[in-house]
Amino acid sequence: MAKGMRELKAKIRSTRNTMQITKAMELVAASRLRRAQEAATAARPYADKLKEVVASIAAGSKDVKHPMLQTRPIRRTGYLVITSDRGLAGGYNANLLRNVLNTIRNRHSSPDEYVLFVIGRKGRDFFRRRGMAIAKEVTGLPDSPVFADIKAIAQEAVKGFEDGLYDELYLCYNQFINAITQRPVERQLLPLVSENVSAAGPTTTYQYEPSAEEVLNTLLPKYAETLIFSALLDAKASEFGARMTAMGNATKNAQKMIQTLTLHYNRARQAAITQEISEIVGGANALMG
Repeated sequence: MAKGMRELKAKIRSTRNTMQITKAMELVAASRLRRAQEAATAARPYADKLKEVVASIAAGSKDVKHPMLQTRPIRRTGYLVITSDRGLAGGYNANLLRNVLNTIRNRHSSPDEYVLFVIGRKGRDFFRRRGMAIAKEVTGLPDSPVFADIKAIAQEAVKGFEDGLYDELYLCYNQFINAITQRPVERQLLPLVSENVSAAGPTTTYQYEPSAEEVLNTLLPKYAETLIFSALLDAKASEFGARMTAMGNATKNAQKMIQTLTLHYNRARQAAITQEISEIVGGANALMG
């Protein structure tokens, strides 16, 4: 009985320590989520303005043709997958990677038909374990990334499409809905579809030097890279939201476990006390008898 009580007491202490850790991680994730949302919001005006200029050129220069706007027969597909470096975020990585893997298996019959670009250690390890080649990877991103952190992989992914190494490029990441909900999405990045280069309202007329075509040649790759960075910021907000939710659930489960263990401990303690009293009474009766 005493041994069982000691084990229960040790479990309660261990669970309480774990609960303190998960609670701290929940608070840290909540703080980082707020900063990630602010970063995503701050980056939006630049992307919107770039989209406006690109839409203006595309609308006013119908004769200008750029490879990033041209649809061609699909022989090979590129995927840029954004995951996290750390776990403890519920199904944040697992759901996305499962969707990407199913998509690749359904669309392609050979590894020669697709190219993988991966951001995040979880995605890199996932594909490596399955023997899938990765063209380029980026790991160890800070909690508040800047464009320079992914510039190399973004430029290589965009240039690969321009050079004809693949005929379409998809962005795969977790879209931030709210702190509780993150949705795995797959979005076509290249060729740039009409919804990505058409302005919502009337376009501003610009004068270009040296020419609209030259400006388009410079802006389109930058615009595609900006879309990648925007997706990364969205994915970071999703990661912290998922981690905050997961750690919140872990804290609640730990509280329930502590309550259950405490109840069992109190019952065991009461039983031990009752047994001791019975033994004392029994011994006293034996002496008196």
